[in-house]
Amino acid sequence: MKTIIGSENPLREEADDYDAVGSIATHVADGFTTTLVGDLLYARPVSKGYYPGLDDVLKIFQGADVVFGNLETNILDFQSNGCPQAEYGGAYLIGSPQLADDLLAMGFNLVSRANNHTLDWGVEGMRETTRILDQKAITHAGAGESLAQARAARFLETPRGRAALVSFAATFEPMARACDPAGEAPGRPGLSALRLSKSVIVPPEMLEKLRQVREVLPWYASPPQDCSRVIINEMVFKAGEKPGYSFEPNQRDVADIIRNVRRGKQLSDFCIATNHGHEPEEFTPEPPDYEQTFARMLIDAGADIYLNHGPHHVRGIEIYKGRPIFYGLGNLFNQDLRTPIGADMYEAHGKDPRVDSDADVTAHEMAVGYPYAEGFVALSDAIYYESIISVARYESNRLSELRLHPIELRRSDRLANRGVPRLTAESQGKTILERLQKNSEPFGTTLEVENGVGLIRLPSR
Repeated sequence: MKTIIGSENPLREEADDYDAVGSIATHVADGFTTTLVGDLLYARPVSKGYYPGLDDVLKIFQGADVVFGNLETNILDFQSNGCPQAEYGGAYLIGSPQLADDLLAMGFNLVSRANNHTLDWGVEGMRETTRILDQKAITHAGAGESLAQARAARFLETPRGRAALVSFAATFEPMARACDPAGEAPGRPGLSALRLSKSVIVPPEMLEKLRQVREVLPWYASPPQDCSRVIINEMVFKAGEKPGYSFEPNQRDVADIIRNVRRGKQLSDFCIATNHGHEPEEFTPEPPDYEQTFARMLIDAGADIYLNHGPHHVRGIEIYKGRPIFYGLGNLFNQDLRTPIGADMYEAHGKDPRVDSDADVTAHEMAVGYPYAEGFVALSDAIYYESIISVARYESNRLSELRLHPIELRRSDRLANRGVPRLTAESQGKTILERLQKNSEPFGTTLEVENGVGLIRLPSR
């Protein structure tokens, strides 16, 4: 994939101000600061609860112009709005209406909405979440009454500049994808989706065996003329040196997202593009093969930050044209006690709502994982309870430094109290930052450690 910055149209050249590396320039006052976290797997208010050490975490947020997280839950009163859907993102994520006040109390003013849980409680749950966030003046993007609304950048006014957010998801439930009106048909509410075509890469000799398997199965059409791949039950297999998965983004989605990032930057001083993607698999430290090219395209189109918050653990960081690319920011919250949950989730975990409680289902989910693809994704591993808070500071309209604070989410606490962040002990923080450094090395990123905090400094111009 490739995009070209610049235009032969003189009106475009006059409208946009490009920096020395060809991206639409940043326009913020000195000292502009963004505090970025990953997923808010968040069910109950915490700011007034008994969580020793949480105050030290929230001090990191203080003074930031933008405090961002991915709101991976629905905020609603389930007794009057929404119901658990037949298709859901592996668990029914729901939070009480008080979560919006709690987000404000902690300092959050910008959240993304596009993820695989956006429609766990249906369109009604999505709409109620929108209503509550709007009521509290928390800027959010990624979900809407049509594709155009879900795709659109949303804006936050800060004392040092206007920030834009464009939110989309590569991992989502099939019924969650928004669409625009067509003829007499109205648009469909939902999320901004980045559709991916997935291929399984296998050694050449294995591809030949798969071709033989395909030939003995009952087929009602001639086999494809393309000998470079084998398709069995809609799964595409290709030959390659390294077994794994390969992804090709839908080009219409790519162009649409790029256009909205560009628009977002044209109408703001600073633009953040966020993707919720679990690919290639949740447990892998490497990002999917499409993501680096795509992230760079978005930065070329005007994004000042690209971040993925889908893997639920920390992946590497790249600095591209002076702008950060976060391939996985992990979790800020991982609250395990979810209530209520739908009957489908009881059944998926072999439980009976007439005998078992929703806490029993959640405990089973934490022990063995949740149904995903061809098995269960384990969520009880320590890596899902270790993360970072990134603080980016800007001087002279450029990123001057990234500070990376390691946190842990009380994995050893009882189920009712687990998943709320606190700063790590020195040894655990060192482990997290070493893992981050290892994952960042393929991108040429060097991470220093000062007083238990990771630091990426950018050279002065």
